[in-house]
Amino acid sequence: MIPPPTARLRFREMTAADLGNMAALLGDPAVMTYYPAPKTRDEALGWIAWNEKNYTEHGHGLWIVESLAGTFLGDCGLTWQDVNGRTELEVGYHMRVDVQGRGYATEAAAACRDHARDELRVQELVAIIHPDNAASRRVAEKIGLRDVEDALRADGRRKVLGISFG
Repeated sequence: MIPPPTARLRFREMTAADLGNMAALLGDPAVMTYYPAPKTRDEALGWIAWNEKNYTEHGHGLWIVESLAGTFLGDCGLTWQDVNGRTELEVGYHMRVDVQGRGYATEAAAACRDHARDELRVQELVAIIHPDNAASRRVAEKIGLRDVEDALRADGRRKVLGISFG
């Protein structure tokens, strides 16, 4: 199950054919500022494989986000994450630097939030965000997430923002 198209965006599953776009996205130091390091091409291939596994095991993962005309913009979707010893569904997003600031991440994240609530029927949704990542935090807040707790991640402490649908 994939979120339906929005006013400007469509979603689809990632495949190995997306390696060039995903390697460029995840290898961009600006996109990956709040990660330990940009990803190599091999790590981007692993990211795709992880998402393909998520589609098979859970029916969702991070999806490719495209314009309605088919231009690659980034990824956004739903993945299960460990948050302080519990498993939580997270909405995550990455957009190309040259398209940031146009509301695409917010539009895509809102579609994924609605999909989680309406189709997956989850009770809660979180976003795990580096405390210094103001842009990502704004996206999460625009779709209704609020501070929940801090989480200690292998690559450093993160803010956990969440929303309850219950």
